[in-house]
Amino acid sequence: MSNNNKITGAHALIKSLIAEGVDRVFGYPGGAIMPVYDALYDFSDSLEHVLVRHEQGAAHAAEGYARVTGRPGVVIVTSGPGATNIITGLSDALMDSTPMVVITGQVASGMLGSEAFQETDVVAITLPITKWATQIRRAEDIPAMVARAFHIASTGRPGPVVLDIAKDAQIGTMAWKEYEKCTFIRSYKPSPDIQHIKLQQAAAIINEAQRPLIMAGHGASISGAEKALTALAEKADAPVAATLLGLSAVPSDHPLYRGMLGMHGNIGPNFMTNRADVILGVGLRFDDRVTSMLANYAPDARIIHIDIDPSEENKNVRPECFINADAREALEALLPLVNAGSHREWLAEFDKCDKIERDIVIEAEVNPASGKIKMGEVISRVSEATGHAAIVVTDVGQNQMFAARYSRFTQPRSMVTSGGLGTMGFGLPAAIGAKMGCPERDVVLYVGDGGLQMTIQELGTIMQYGTDVKIVLLNNNFLGNVRQWQAMFFNSRFSQTPMLNPDFIAIAAAYGIAGENVATREELDAAIERMTAHKGSYLLNVNIDATDMIFPMIAPGHDVDNIMIAPDTYFTL
Repeated sequence: MSNNNKITGAHALIKSLIAEGVDRVFGYPGGAIMPVYDALYDFSDSLEHVLVRHEQGAAHAAEGYARVTGRPGVVIVTSGPGATNIITGLSDALMDSTPMVVITGQVASGMLGSEAFQETDVVAITLPITKWATQIRRAEDIPAMVARAFHIASTGRPGPVVLDIAKDAQIGTMAWKEYEKCTFIRSYKPSPDIQHIKLQQAAAIINEAQRPLIMAGHGASISGAEKALTALAEKADAPVAATLLGLSAVPSDHPLYRGMLGMHGNIGPNFMTNRADVILGVGLRFDDRVTSMLANYAPDARIIHIDIDPSEENKNVRPECFINADAREALEALLPLVNAGSHREWLAEFDKCDKIERDIVIEAEVNPASGKIKMGEVISRVSEATGHAAIVVTDVGQNQMFAARYSRFTQPRSMVTSGGLGTMGFGLPAAIGAKMGCPERDVVLYVGDGGLQMTIQELGTIMQYGTDVKIVLLNNNFLGNVRQWQAMFFNSRFSQTPMLNPDFIAIAAAYGIAGENVATREELDAAIERMTAHKGSYLLNVNIDATDMIFPMIAPGHDVDNIMIAPDTYFTL
């Protein structure tokens, strides 16, 4: 480890991670990162390494860990294919503002550019999908670069960073000094000062509102703004809707919470968006899944947009007032400036929408009178069985949208899903990371048969570490979301979406994971009870109606209030 009071760069890296408060890293060893793995051996009591089965799994596990803890997830992989296998995770983390520090091995400095074995230009590849990426060629630079990486990843709008460390920097020596965390970078200002005049402008707009609507995005949860958000909504008597990543920022049973925005969101918040006279957007991107056709989006609304990222100003919508600030700080400063409001008639319009949706869509999905099992009823019953207190992790597709619609939340930071990138295969490793980040909470994963098979090897990670994840496999033997689009928009030409699936319970058993198949509705409740009572991971393989579709739906090219509640049937109030 040391020679003449010096340590290697590899040991300096591990000591730096520990100094940053890292307790767990996710990774996979290889040639160019082997000195770091050798150093890990000396710190096994202070830093746990989770050996995943594929580098992509390491990235998604780190995302799951970061999303539930608020701390950067850390990944360590080797050069070449090890580094390129985490590209999807980096892109996913950047789009969903997830803090992550990825450490990649690299060939020795003298071999750079020679097409050496497993050499890849990691910095060039990852710069477009990270907040910051740099290469380290000297051992003595490692502590300062680690400090900078954590500062950049975790401040401002969080995101992933990459440290590509040449092998000679890992084996070279340096004099270790007391580790100094980074708190300032001259060219980087992650915490903008709130302009009081903007707060006054926003308050004046809110105080004049007759039909206000608050939209909570992922930024509300990232900043810990849940209490301030609820307090402002209660004072203004304004309904609150959440984006997919904003789910759980407000408890599902709060009387002012009106559901999810977006393509498969609830009718009320989507339909009323185009009838609101004021919209307060908190920490969201106003992306296409929320706004649909921008030309006709919220035509009567004066928009206030709070976001810590200045590049979001005017990117999609053009707000009357943009507040560049941390969401929690902005809402806490805005709260005393907002007058107590009352909007009973406006809220009653949401009630009308809710009743129609409940009677026509939700009841048929959650309490079907006959037929095969539906995804909504499974998710609704699992949510009830866990007391609506579990961390919900989803893969991508119909399972994701049904889980978002029919899970209920009582605690913040309870929804972990791939939003911006929509990464199939995200769910299983992310659930592992979420459970390791919050071992005291139940973690339920909803996944389809397509997404599960993209990262199914991570069942081996569960086996090795005894991670307690409840896996609800919504199995329809199809790529369900693509199938729905093919049925609706491509004349039911199911091109390459039917799937011949293996015996998932047998596979789980091979990994030492308990499980069972559920084929009929009559079996469902008892199976859920067995799953939730079981100590350890459990795979519940539920045979789902392959024709089940997720509604409501805003079809591509339609306005946000042009809502389908069934094929060729549109909502009217």
